[in-house]
Amino acid sequence: MPKTKKIETKIKVRPLMGYCLVEPLEAETQTTSGIILPESAQEKPAQGKVLAVAENSPVRVGEVVIYKKWGGDEIKIDGVEYKLVKFDDLMAIIE
Repeated sequence: MPKTKKIETKIKVRPLMGYCLVEPLEAETQTTSGIILPESAQEKPAQGKVLAVAENSPVRVGEVVIYKKWGGDEIKIDGVEYKLVKFDDLMAIIE
């Protein structure tokens, strides 16, 4: 069974080989000029914080990553949305 590293959270999810668990960052709700965007017009977040990773992961727990816009599978745990993202869908680490 692959080893998994994770942050201490209430969630009990261990990604399997080739995946990481990401908490998407909030989308912008207002433009720079102050216009409030309706939910349907907000950009889908394509970056998030890594909460857990499978063995041989290219990223570490706690890093903020950019992933493909439609990458990952959405899961909901206790009313909170997360994404299980394939390593192949990861594009960059924000430093």
